[in-house]
Amino acid sequence: MTAVDRLADRLRALPQSRLRAGAAAEGLALARELSARAQRLEEPGTPPRIMPDAGLFVVADQVAVAGHDLVHALERAPGGSGGGRAARGVTEAVALVVQTAGRCGV
Repeated sequence: MTAVDRLADRLRALPQSRLRAGAAAEGLALARELSARAQRLEEPGTPPRIMPDAGLFVVADQVAVAGHDLVHALERAPGGSGGGRAARGVTEAVALVVQTAGRCGV
């Protein structure tokens, strides 16, 4: 997922002041949402575990991992690997990434 990798790289490049000013919180919220979506696909009927806040300097990696996990879960879900459900899931995830990037100003 190129969009999530691009956002993660931009978050890594931000100074600590920008991360503290809200970019890290936005990134963590996105990572948590992407992670929850992946978990709902992989473990239906089980409440998703909340990704922990591991700090300002880890949030970019959390975004990248959560995004890639979601893509993997979509590919393995029934109707995945090019199916309509996978395409919709990726489209929705990319929209979330783009919105978060806008709120972070990156």
